[in-house]
Amino acid sequence: MTMRLGSDKFNDECGIFGIYGHPEAANLTYLGLYALQHRGQEGAGIVSSDGVHHFHEKAMGLVSDIFSSDVLKRLPGDMAIGHNRYSTTGGSHTKNLQPITVNYALGSLALSHNGNLINSKLIRDELEAYGSIFQSTNDSEVIVHLIALSREKNLIDRIIDAVSKIKGSYSLLILTEKELIAMRDPWGIRPLSLGRLDGAYVLASETCALDLIEAKFVRDIEPGEIVIINEKGLESHHPFPHTRSALCIFEYIYFSRPDSYVFGRSVNTIRKAFGRKLAQENPVDADVVIPVPDSGVPAALGYSEQSGIPYENGLIRNHYVGRTFIEPQQSIRHFGVKIKLNPVKDALAGKRVVVVDDSIVRGTTSRKIVKMIRNTGAKEVHMRISSPPIFFPCFYGIDTPTRQELIASNHTIDEIKKYITADSLGYLSTEGMLSIVPDSQNRFCTACFEGEYPIPFTKEEVIQLGLFEDWVKGSLQR
Repeated sequence: MTMRLGSDKFNDECGIFGIYGHPEAANLTYLGLYALQHRGQEGAGIVSSDGVHHFHEKAMGLVSDIFSSDVLKRLPGDMAIGHNRYSTTGGSHTKNLQPITVNYALGSLALSHNGNLINSKLIRDELEAYGSIFQSTNDSEVIVHLIALSREKNLIDRIIDAVSKIKGSYSLLILTEKELIAMRDPWGIRPLSLGRLDGAYVLASETCALDLIEAKFVRDIEPGEIVIINEKGLESHHPFPHTRSALCIFEYIYFSRPDSYVFGRSVNTIRKAFGRKLAQENPVDADVVIPVPDSGVPAALGYSEQSGIPYENGLIRNHYVGRTFIEPQQSIRHFGVKIKLNPVKDALAGKRVVVVDDSIVRGTTSRKIVKMIRNTGAKEVHMRISSPPIFFPCFYGIDTPTRQELIASNHTIDEIKKYITADSLGYLSTEGMLSIVPDSQNRFCTACFEGEYPIPFTKEEVIQLGLFEDWVKGSLQR
């Protein structure tokens, strides 16, 4: 039986990478996407330009499987953008891969988008009513149509006109034949960093991609900023009214690689601090602290440091698991988890174990992990989570279950503890989490914990998204 390898985690929609002014633009974009593979594993694409024409290659699968040396030779030019996809809007099909490429009145254009538009269905329905023909089902194509249909005379004004009509999160890279344009939404929900390499400009979702190609980090693209890079250099615009930031706190909790600097801070340092705070708020008498690898490792180290309980690698992760697997005819208990994780019996048998993970979404994986650890002979299993309980789904570029599927939205912590069969369960408090991040009250989106969405919904969007007004709380635009 062939099974899709599911995940009881939030998933970010994608990673984006771009470079201007380097003779190996496509090769470096390939490496950048390789470093950002954790942000999307369904498919990838690269579009390059030689100053006259666009060249594009995209396919389903992992970056290393798609871009052979022969494929990369078909991507000439000194500028390129790339995209790793994990679908939130639109299905898993080749037609939904990015960068999106189009020809329009001003020439040709390619676009890579990290984020999610909450009003894309409304705009799409309106555009189709006036005759627009869409080639994909992802929301990013809406942006391309709005740019092409704008009556503004130059591209920058067309982009500003287009994004003024959309709502949601977007870090964008746009490649014309002769220039590279980058921008973030006014709330800065998704990250985007700027770097330099041998005179070239580089843009990436995370700084780990800059590190791999030995580019120097310069700064983050600011919320609401548009950057134009061409033969004249770099030009910055701030065309939108200033609003409060709403940076995604889950970039620190789970999405970003720990070796990245995101929103100006080290992800690894913040995750360890989450773990230390978690130990202060939820102490327990135990013999060993273990992480759920890989994302739980920094928080587990922090928990161990603060509590004085020894750290062990009690669960070993198989890093070579694909998207599907063949399940044997004779059913194996907890097969989906066991193919990813295997317990180290000597480290756990007879021990009181603290298991540190970054989040609980549905609870199904945590339940299997606890039972797997008990089967090694552990005396007690205490689950500690380095984020608050998740009550609400996200609409800003994260693949989240419905509210009904989020276990914390309809169960108490004690009920969750019983469901996952742990001896105790403790979450990091929202206050504790925000105390780790400077100016957090004014900078970060915590809608998945508190239900206060920073971008207001209209009643039409509530209907389109299948929401209920009673839990959109103060985020409904009257």
